Amino acid sequence: MNREFDRKTAVVTGACGAVGAEVVTALAARGAAVTAVDRDGRGLCELVERLQRGGLRVAGRQVDIASGPAVESLVDQVEREVGPIDIVVNAADLVRTGSAVGLTEDDWSQSFAVNAHAVFHLSRAAAARMVPRRGGAIVTVAGAAVGQQAGLAAYAASKAAATAYAHGLAAEVARYGVQCSVVSPGRPEAPVLRPVADHMTHASVVVSAVLTALAGHVDGTAVGA
Repeated sequence: MNREFDRKTAVVTGACGAVGAEVVTALAARGAAVTAVDRDGRGLCELVERLQRGGLRVAGRQVDIASGPAVESLVDQVEREVGPIDIVVNAADLVRTGSAVGLTEDDWSQSFAVNAHAVFHLSRAAAARMVPRRGGAIVTVAGAAVGQQAGLAAYAASKAAATAYAHGLAAEVARYGVQCSVVSPGRPEAPVLRPVADHMTHASVVVSAVLTALAGHVDGTAVGA
């Protein structure tokens, strides 16, 4: 068994989504102590119980990652109870479909809350602790390549904001040995937009890209974004 993340502490958001669940599983199977984060308490319990039965080190935290104070509390607790955070994967994903002129304010604000604000809150909190330690890795699952596809304006805009922030963060923290990478999936993370089997295949591809992005962290090499 590949144990490349032995003695690493990881936090993964969107843990109940197809991508998030596979990222949690992949990191834990490779030796990391993983804190799986999601707003879906029931789904989180099912995921954590299943992985723990398999002997993996996984804990679940039901957190509103759109809340800055809640994220700060989460990071403090993980560092206190599990250990210094080495790896963060921003995998939370919300797709609100609808025409650009027909989107409600709630559609827009919720898209930014999950897809952009949450990335800012967790990345900032983690980087602030990683920089003094001169090491760590933050991976953000960015927006899919939707091009000019109708009905995804809020999704595309919020993911673009998250990507811009991640690149800006990478430019600042790379010199401190902190790796900040962006993984761009091929399509949106939403079962309603494609068949379930294709959805799961897509998740596996994204997870592979996340593991590749983290490869530089294993030997202490910061690769930027």
